[in-house]
Amino acid sequence: MDAVVRTESTALTDAASDVAGVSGVSWASIAAGAVVAAAVSLALLALGSGLGLSSISPWADTGVSASTFKNAAGIYLVIVAVMSSAIGGYLAARLRTKWTGLRTNDVFFRDTAHGFIAWAFATVLSASILGAAATHIVAGAASGVAPATAQAAQTVNPSQIFVDRLFRPDPNANTPPNSAGQDNEAARAEVLRLWMATSRANGEFDAPDRTYIARLVAARTGMNQTDAERRVNEVITDAKAAADQARRAAAKLAFWMTAALLFGAFAASLAAVEGGQLRDGTWQDRRLIPRAW
Repeated sequence: MDAVVRTESTALTDAASDVAGVSGVSWASIAAGAVVAAAVSLALLALGSGLGLSSISPWADTGVSASTFKNAAGIYLVIVAVMSSAIGGYLAARLRTKWTGLRTNDVFFRDTAHGFIAWAFATVLSASILGAAATHIVAGAASGVAPATAQAAQTVNPSQIFVDRLFRPDPNANTPPNSAGQDNEAARAEVLRLWMATSRANGEFDAPDRTYIARLVAARTGMNQTDAERRVNEVITDAKAAADQARRAAAKLAFWMTAALLFGAFAASLAAVEGGQLRDGTWQDRRLIPRAW
């Protein structure tokens, strides 16, 4: 009995020594899984763009609300990450070479690592190479629905909208506005420069700048100084609200992206374990059969 145990131990030691100098990473299978995961992500992104554009409408009381659309888009982003990462991780482990002379825990770790590396490779690949293609799909679909809106979004400075609101003529003004074309354009350009400088700083106008802008607005719109100051305060408040809304939207998108990446990494690692066990024949009827060692 002791001789049999020593023979099995010697055989295991010899087998382990044979693989000791061999890398435990199958880069070919990892690359294949990563490419497939990136391609599946692109296909699902195109599908999601079509579904999203079909669910919204420029008409009132038609289509889903903005909040529902944002939440649905975030959930779909997580689903895309899970599905594509699971497929990539499964292929990365299923296509690897069979390891011999390793303990069950070592094989489990290597399969998990293969899925995680495939997910990381696919993430980098999608961000660097397929990012332009994904942007082209989304931008192309959006421009097909509203080309004028897409072009305006690329050429118009958002701050100009608030400057236009400042100098909008007041039909109830007691005095006619000063509408000299060159002077009006110079005043608009000056206020826009002040607005941009304030936006890059702390977002607050100094008291002299605020008073000066109110005087310009009063002179160009025919409003009195009090009404002009009220308009300036209202427009600045609206601009801050719009900036805060954009900030919250960007933060929510960042949280959804983080969730998608984490769920994708977990799905890739878990699917790689199943793919590796199917590769080695140790996954039978949903019951893990220990590897003999």
